[in-house]
Amino acid sequence: MTATVTPREVRDDLIARRELALIDLREEDPFAKAHPLFASQLPLSRLEIEVLDRIPRKATSIVLYDNGEGLVRPAAERLTALGYTDVSALEGGLAGWRDAGYELFQDVNSYSKAFGELVEARRHTPSLPARKVKSLIDEEADLVILDARRYEEYNTMSIPGGISTPGAELVLRARELAPDPATTIIVNCAGRTRSLIGAQSLVNAGVPNPVFALRNGTIGWTLAGQGLEHGQTRRFLPASDKTLDDARTKARDVAYRAGVKRVDAAGYARLREDTDRTLYRFDVRTPEEFAAGHLPGFRSAPGGQLVQETDVFAPVRGARILLADDLGPRADMTASWLAQLGWEVYVLDGGFDGALETGAWKPTLPSAPSADEIDIDAFNALELVTIIDLAPSPAHRKGHIPGARFAIRARLAEAAKQLPDRQVVLTSPDGVLARFAAAKAAAILGRPVYVLAGGTDAWRAAGLPLETGLDNALSLPEDIYKRPYEGTDNAAEAMQAYLDWEYGLVDQLARDATHGFYVI
Repeated sequence: MTATVTPREVRDDLIARRELALIDLREEDPFAKAHPLFASQLPLSRLEIEVLDRIPRKATSIVLYDNGEGLVRPAAERLTALGYTDVSALEGGLAGWRDAGYELFQDVNSYSKAFGELVEARRHTPSLPARKVKSLIDEEADLVILDARRYEEYNTMSIPGGISTPGAELVLRARELAPDPATTIIVNCAGRTRSLIGAQSLVNAGVPNPVFALRNGTIGWTLAGQGLEHGQTRRFLPASDKTLDDARTKARDVAYRAGVKRVDAAGYARLREDTDRTLYRFDVRTPEEFAAGHLPGFRSAPGGQLVQETDVFAPVRGARILLADDLGPRADMTASWLAQLGWEVYVLDGGFDGALETGAWKPTLPSAPSADEIDIDAFNALELVTIIDLAPSPAHRKGHIPGARFAIRARLAEAAKQLPDRQVVLTSPDGVLARFAAAKAAAILGRPVYVLAGGTDAWRAAGLPLETGLDNALSLPEDIYKRPYEGTDNAAEAMQAYLDWEYGLVDQLARDATHGFYVI
């Protein structure tokens, strides 16, 4: 029997900044419709393959909830089996939070977005509407447009002439891209948050140029009837010694004003030795720099995305965060925002002169349970077989084994009702999630279940054909919330509704009264 805690107790812990991971076990789409401000979405379907990095300290206070789907008990059992020792259920679940009179927020990364709106409200971050920016472009005015999103988002769609400069890079790169102080700098993202935080970063750092956020980002641009570019590859320039020194001075001053703490190697060691506190360690440089050489134990979290998606990277509210950056300004600027978001945040001075690890970041995984595996040749020899793909729905759409049927792991009991009486093989991108799901799937189906060795990655590596799309799915693709600010096929009504929601976040923060944010 899982212990329960009341919504009032959870709220009190959040206000007091005691360490707490409030975990929503539902899939992303229902989570995006309603959740408490500081809830982090960690679906039961992917619990084992995400939790060790997202909640690294086994004694962390974890509070689980759903909306009556029966997800809490199996999640608590899995967490206990993994060694977590303080797992509780939110009394009444999501409805209990609502019935207590507490606020529910929509969308994803809600508290980072609400904070961005608070920054604009308090600092009056300068911005320009889409039509004004378009007229400046048409007039060939002296300006640069810096796109503060991830490179992949920029590459999908961008403002004409925009240059990919992810948020943490702005203070470091802006003067290289706009060396003349008279050049206007316009910062954009898809919606509002990263535009506002990016523009205010430049203002906070004392960049002498005129600086503006593109009001409402690519959404505002599209709603104004203006065309976007696609497939662009323009990226920021390397920083010269002069601009690097200037950026270091300015960024460190901003971090100091925000109350950011600094530690050297010895201080870092003491933080690691404190086993009573969670310590997140993030490398805020670009993914390419991380792969070329990073400090052991640090996770790749480019600074702009870390500020935007703090709930994803660091679900334990009240934890400590340590940032690393071999150049300095990216960690200082990122830390300045995290401190204002209420985190106890540190910047590591130095550390990159020792032994570094190489390669992309890989998640920490528990030992996968044993499962009956079947290789590709044996699978292809089967005559009557159903293959179930547990990949995220976007990955399934992009490419899956011919005939594979998409399913959400937590929905396998419902999916089983649609299956013919034949052999079942599970797959997932690398086969790991399929191994975790196999025993439960066999119990649900009442028959042996096999796991494809190496998963869909092995199939792809063998040069075998893939299908695309989401035909004949066993589950609705509610594992992903369709963001109105990503992609190129969003309805104008959805984009406008999203903007209207963001405009109301400052008032909702005031009603919620748990955030503890401040703005320098």
